[in-house]
Amino acid sequence: MYSSDELNDAQKLAVEHLEGPLLILAGPGSGKTRVVTQRIARLIGRGVAGQWILALTFTNKAADEMRQRVEKMVPASGVWIGTFHRFCARLLRRHAEIVGLAANYTILDTSDSQLLLQRAIELDSRSLGMFSIHDIGRAIGQAKSFGVTADAFQARSGSPIGELVSRIYPLYQRQLQTANAVDFDDLLLHTVTILRECPEIRSGYDNQYRYVMVDEYQDTNIAQYGLVRMLNVDYPNVAVTGDPDQSIYGWRGANVENILSFERDYPTTQVVRLERNYRSTPEILRIADAVIKHNHRRKAKQLVAAQEPGELPRVIRRRTQADEADTIAGEIAGMLAKGEFEGGDIAIFYRANALSRLLEKSLRQHAVPYQIVRGVAFFQRKEIKDLIAYLQLLNNPRNDAAFLRIINVPARRIGKKTLDRISAVAHANNCCLLDASRSAELGSALAARARQAVKSFLDLYDKLTTLVGAGVEEILGTVVSLTNYHDLLKSSEATSATSGEQDRAANVRELLNDAHEFDEHHGETPGALEAYLEQASLVNDVDGWNETCQRVTLMTLHASKGLEFEVVYLIGVEDGLLPHQRSKENGDVEEERRLFFVGLTRAKRHLTLSHVAYRTRRGALHPAVPSPFLVEFPREDVVFDDQSNLLYDDYASQVTYEEPFIQQRIETDHVPTSPGKPTKPTITTAAAMLATSSRSGLSLPDRFEQGMLVEHDEHGMGKVVSLSGSGSKRRATIQFFSGSERKFVLAHAPIRPIRSTS
Repeated sequence: MYSSDELNDAQKLAVEHLEGPLLILAGPGSGKTRVVTQRIARLIGRGVAGQWILALTFTNKAADEMRQRVEKMVPASGVWIGTFHRFCARLLRRHAEIVGLAANYTILDTSDSQLLLQRAIELDSRSLGMFSIHDIGRAIGQAKSFGVTADAFQARSGSPIGELVSRIYPLYQRQLQTANAVDFDDLLLHTVTILRECPEIRSGYDNQYRYVMVDEYQDTNIAQYGLVRMLNVDYPNVAVTGDPDQSIYGWRGANVENILSFERDYPTTQVVRLERNYRSTPEILRIADAVIKHNHRRKAKQLVAAQEPGELPRVIRRRTQADEADTIAGEIAGMLAKGEFEGGDIAIFYRANALSRLLEKSLRQHAVPYQIVRGVAFFQRKEIKDLIAYLQLLNNPRNDAAFLRIINVPARRIGKKTLDRISAVAHANNCCLLDASRSAELGSALAARARQAVKSFLDLYDKLTTLVGAGVEEILGTVVSLTNYHDLLKSSEATSATSGEQDRAANVRELLNDAHEFDEHHGETPGALEAYLEQASLVNDVDGWNETCQRVTLMTLHASKGLEFEVVYLIGVEDGLLPHQRSKENGDVEEERRLFFVGLTRAKRHLTLSHVAYRTRRGALHPAVPSPFLVEFPREDVVFDDQSNLLYDDYASQVTYEEPFIQQRIETDHVPTSPGKPTKPTITTAAAMLATSSRSGLSLPDRFEQGMLVEHDEHGMGKVVSLSGSGSKRRATIQFFSGSERKFVLAHAPIRPIRSTS
């Protein structure tokens, strides 16, 4: 049951709040999960029915932890705790027909939804010009996160991508509807649409969930904001927990203004600040506090450490990323050898996944076991997606993405020409691909061999449909037996099996184990297959992280949110990486600073920040500039360890840039006229370098990439076709949209990058 003994004063204030809006500003490590779960127990203890309480969060991991804690305090409470997407999937299945779906709709992952988007683009039959399918997908996703439907979308005047989206978005939605499918953004958009257009349904859920609690409110987008608002019109007992300083998902639609304007939305809000940090040492919190205070869009708070003082954080500098990786791997190997920490106590964070390669190499060389968190890797592996696609098509015969994935698994020699004919029949008859493949019209259009190949697939599918009401493990096992994956399992047991075959077989067995565990928990109940597919579709980024595994964890800063480690290394703290170059161009450095703050505050006892003198980009070594964030805390609050020896030996000769170009980045007080070591240089700030670049009207040659969109003062917009040379002699061949193709020496040409290919 609820106990106030383990709560501090601020936590008690939040837990004891009963009715009306509540804003809990929870700093990192301040015990917010304890507060949320204790508040649920306290509400029930004061007579609130558990069925009236709804708790929403963003990850399955957070939801599971909350659910377990509540269950210990109030067994069989009846409280609904889960992610936004799981709640919306549940609501949407009840009211699917309102938005033109059937209750057995399929939730498509990114790769499968792009298959349907590609078909929509083909139906539009017009060129995308300078834009890619990924650009169109991102723009549609952004519209959905703002709650804008295909019918309501209007392109901004003069926006080329807006014009494309206004044509393709409706076609894409029709493809989804034909397939009886939704993408992740649709789960939110359709739910908001239903609640907005059906007042009686909105009122029903408002009455059902009279107490709504939202975790990580700073990460909500406009659609999620609208959902929360519509659930507490009649009963405005909404309690949100969050921290504007940890809003790091703006790139996927999160809007920090949702939490910053909460008191304006709910004028009677009670605000509680959780400032006591139970995770990190005072030394770590001191630099984190110093950095985040440079942001303007925030709500002020002062982190206070509950832990005893420890060691100062370190800032290390090495010559290259290879030296950086070797230093870190060596230090970790030493810690593990001495028994100071176990592998699971240690994490290495980076801004971009590409930075992990050399770390992995060095960790292997030092015999340090590690794990990499890269999102939903298990359910994205080919063999897993193939088998899941069979289950998806059995549950939803209109799922065209699943049909396209498995019609040639196992190989049936069904070629592109046959698939094009099936697609043409489906389009002409406004039906799904599975129905089109059964039509007499198609049969007469195919050669005998193609007709037999399609029939063999339909025979297999029809045989599997007889099992739809069985347990998931039985259905999945039958799919494995009737496809080439049965042969894969047998061959993997042979001594001659390759490591790849063994890995794929292990993945298939693990999927069967997953299905078995699901059946044990759910039984052979109606809708079990649908529930299993929904569970598999809604796996979060860090659900693949094994916190009990005693391996060093490598992950991006974004994936580290909500986690904590005794020892944290944060690498690549350099301008252009952190803050990322895109954020500087988009004018959103504050979010990058928040991301840095999140990384700092994951560390409990030991924190090391690293940067290098030279980093390899596009195959060449380039001088690297320390992140401006490193000068935002007092020097006396950290220990510096600089072993970069910048320009003091023959290492500098490896740099591909010539002296005139290096001087754009490095200023020296004196250039020696006699042989010997040069005077120690001073690294300029990124701002100064950019100012120099903008005054000259030229862009630094290393900013240009293959495929990049650029603009020339005279010739207009174009795309980089090829690059050659280095430094001041770096050249580019550019294909202009006017039709001409020209070559330029980039250091002397009035050409500006518009957009990177990455």
